[in-house]
Parts: sequence; C-alpha cells; structure tokens
Amino acid sequence: QLQLVESGGGVVQPGGSLRLSCAASGFTLDAYVIGWFRQAPGKERVGVSCISRSGTNRQNADSVKGRFTISRDSAKKTVYLQMNNLEPEDSGVYYCAAKPSPTLYYCSGAMRTAEYTDWGQGTQVTVSS
Repeated sequence: QLQLVESGGGVVQPGGSLRLSCAASGFTLDAYVIGWFRQAPGKERVGVSCISRSGTNRQNADSVKGRFTISRDSAKKTVYLQMNNLEPEDSGVYYCAAKPSPTLYYCSGAMRTAEYTDWGQGTQVTVSS
C-alpha cells in the first residue's frame, strides 16, 4: 500500500530554516512526480514545489522562489523540502503528495491538487516571533 509520511515541521522564527522530509513506502518512488503543498487555516491547499521523476526538473511557486528547494533521494525513497528565510506567510500544514507520471523529466508548475493521487498526513510549520 502506497504511503507517504512527512516530518520535520516545527516552530521557527522569521528568517529561520527548516527541512521537511517525505518518506515513501509501498511503491516505487521513481514512478511518481512528488509535490509539496501548503494549507493555511481557512485557506485552500496550494502547491509550493514539485520535482520530476528524474529529479532534474523542479518547479516552485512564485512566493517561495529563491528560498525553498525541493530534492529527492531515490535510494532513501525520500523527498525533501529545504525552506530558508522563512516568513510568517509560510505557516501552515505542509503535505507531500504523489502523482503518477509517464514523463521522466517534467513536473507541472500548476501543481493542481486534483492530479495528485496519494497524500501524506501533513506536518505543521509555524513561523512566528
């Protein structure tokens, strides 16, 4: 059974850093595009970053460009989201999700939630002074 488990969330001051991890089990990670999504209280879930099956194509939402970096380690079956220079607006529950894809080298910057078939339970990130 396909399972995604996020970890690494916490409370951090503005300007600080966190690294989120998304550990996959029960399926071949390399067959999927992986995305990170954020949901703030009372708001819809939005895409933050995605990474292609090959790991060579990455897309970021405009709000996190230059601050967040997504990466994947196939051997460890884990996808990471390195978040630097965090802002209060980055607060929310972060979810990783898997999207089956026939394409090795592409992930869509649109990051439509409906296209992602499997989701983790989420990890809370709070940026506050």
